[in-house]
Amino acid sequence: MSELGTQRHHARERALEILYEASIKNRSVSTIVAELKIVPDPFVLAILSSTEEYEETAHDLITRFAIDWPLERIAVVDRLVMTLAVGEMMMADAAPTAVILDEAVELAKVFSTEGSASFVNGILSSIAQNLPNRK
Repeated sequence: MSELGTQRHHARERALEILYEASIKNRSVSTIVAELKIVPDPFVLAILSSTEEYEETAHDLITRFAIDWPLERIAVVDRLVMTLAVGEMMMADAAPTAVILDEAVELAKVFSTEGSASFVNGILSSIAQNLPNRK
């Protein structure tokens, strides 16, 4: 992995940690970021901003493609990984879809359950195919 790829991977991990904290504390991402002693790097902030902006869209898409899995029944980390990935896909200068999907699968492997990677991959692949202008 290139140096930029490694930096972005760590940024995605940090963004997921912040999303998780916001979810567990039932607070906005903006509030959590504002309370941090060390400001995250600009890529983390950009992903979080897009994720927060498109959260409702992400949840609608996840619900649409997670057949027989209501959003509230999906594991918290899986839901957050997918929401983060959709938020990143919606960015104007987003990485290629394959990179975003690979990163989401890796996050699911590391931070969630054994079956999460394939679950996340299946849903995000369907979402990506139905988003306009995805490469």
